[in-house]
Amino acid sequence: MALLQIAEPGLSAAPHQHRLAVGIDLGTTNSLVTTVKSGSAVCIADEQGRVLLPSVVRYCESGRIETGYDALRAQKIDPVNTISSVKRLIGRKLEDIPAAQLPYRFGNSERIIELQTRQGAKTPIEVSADILRALKERAEASLGGELTGAVITVPAYFDDAQRQATKDAARLAGLNVLRLLNEPTAAAIAYGLDNASEGIFVVYDLGGGTFDVSILQLSKGLFEVKATGGNSALGGDDFDHRLFCHLLEHNNLSQLNEQDSQLLLSLARAAKETLTTDSSATIQTTLSDGREVSYTLTRQDFQNLTQHLVAKTIEPVKQALKDAGVSKAEVKGVIMVGGATRMPQIQQAVATFFGQTPLNNLNPDQVVALGAAMQANVLAGNKNDDEWLLLDVTPLSLGLETYGGLVEKIIPRNSTLPTARAQEFTTFKDGQTAMTIHVLQGERELVADCRSLAKFTLRGIPPMVAGAARIRVTFQVDADGLLSVSAREQSTGVQAQIEVKPSYGLDDDTITRMLKDSMSHASDDMAARARAEAVVEAEGLVFAVKAALALDSDLLDENELKQIEAAIAAAEQSVQTGIAAEDIRHAVAALSTATDEFAAKRMNRNIQRALTGQKIEEL
Repeated sequence: MALLQIAEPGLSAAPHQHRLAVGIDLGTTNSLVTTVKSGSAVCIADEQGRVLLPSVVRYCESGRIETGYDALRAQKIDPVNTISSVKRLIGRKLEDIPAAQLPYRFGNSERIIELQTRQGAKTPIEVSADILRALKERAEASLGGELTGAVITVPAYFDDAQRQATKDAARLAGLNVLRLLNEPTAAAIAYGLDNASEGIFVVYDLGGGTFDVSILQLSKGLFEVKATGGNSALGGDDFDHRLFCHLLEHNNLSQLNEQDSQLLLSLARAAKETLTTDSSATIQTTLSDGREVSYTLTRQDFQNLTQHLVAKTIEPVKQALKDAGVSKAEVKGVIMVGGATRMPQIQQAVATFFGQTPLNNLNPDQVVALGAAMQANVLAGNKNDDEWLLLDVTPLSLGLETYGGLVEKIIPRNSTLPTARAQEFTTFKDGQTAMTIHVLQGERELVADCRSLAKFTLRGIPPMVAGAARIRVTFQVDADGLLSVSAREQSTGVQAQIEVKPSYGLDDDTITRMLKDSMSHASDDMAARARAEAVVEAEGLVFAVKAALALDSDLLDENELKQIEAAIAAAEQSVQTGIAAEDIRHAVAALSTATDEFAAKRMNRNIQRALTGQKIEEL
């Protein structure tokens, strides 16, 4: 007798079968791929037993692409065609990066960064895809099958553009992205905090190119991110570059070629790693022109050179604690993540700031990837019991432009993801049939001080008097932190929407500057907003009065007309002179008072018009 295997529609014919899912940490310096085997997260090694894959890609003459260790070895001799630290470039524009400090030849595109190689122009998305493809092939070879999907980690402070670019890279590599997971949250999962711990934990994540700090509230499997902070352009690479610059200054070196620059940079990185365990390191080499370079550096020297970079990581920590409403005394533990946290000066600075020894019992290079594997295992459907709930937050406020150059915030910063919020708006002018929706990101009150994300136009609004139309605008941010915006006119149902996919991210200091500016300029911003609102009110009233005069000015005698015209001129003058909001409101109030009698006369006339020719019994 044949045995029939029955499956629910849309489900696997073998529901008991373990689905192959992986976690991927796409890092600035190194990348890893992990999976869950026998209930435990493990790193997947290559044929030589190495779990780390250097995030380096070389484009060879034959059309061949080298990734990882092979590319890293070739970097010193072929720096132009060997791309490293691409994570610092993804989702950005050329003007946002220190191009002069990088050994690459850049294209002229204003929309996205292009790296000129012997295989043509390559974008950071394509380079990242090549790294992800190598990790995918490693995983499928090791696991013996096709992957169901992957959870890819990103810095908590990656903006919408950087997240979308990461997702696009994964798609190019042939990966099904189950979730973009914030690196600090992944680290907390890896530490097993979902099972055992409750309270406030801080994740301090200093990688090769990015710095994140997250404040997490943990209670019985619930991960709630209370606040995030960081710098998407600060990491171990900056410590390498500071030492590299010091070498140039000490040896009076200038105008180095690309090959020599890359050689010294790699030696600076090696010296930094040596100083993690040793008290001194020696850099010794011969440049292509025969010049000798020899320099011995002590650990204390290195700490003195980089103390400003260490301080730059503490400021976002203070801000994140403030945003979360948490004191240092309430912090139960500090989780250290990222290879750069091995530096003694980092360990010391964090321990001093929090007054406790940070948690270091897991490999900082692997901890994020291991957490991603656990989450991938859950999302793939392999684990149904004891699941945890992840509640991440938005790093910056999202809103749209309203008349007068004002920003109306729809989703405030540190809102829990996923989230959706809607708000109703209306038209400013009579007969308006279209409305441009300008989506913005930032903490300031005026459009000019925030970052533009996208624009789209809602057309087909019925022509009505100003203020009659009802346009409902909805903002949705998914679990990956990606934004979509829709607008709908309520009476007709016409709608328009957009997925916000900008081609570049925020520059190095923009996020930090946005937050600092929002605080330092709070009173100025409120004054500017108040003035802008007063201007809108004045312009609206002036427009309405002029339209009324065009129709019914015959109701006024010469003296009344002059008084109203003078009040109009005063209101217009107040708008143009840049005076304070209160003065504009006084001018508006004066115009309103001057037109009270005129308004009453117009109302009487309109009533008479409406009643002319009507019989009492018909009313």
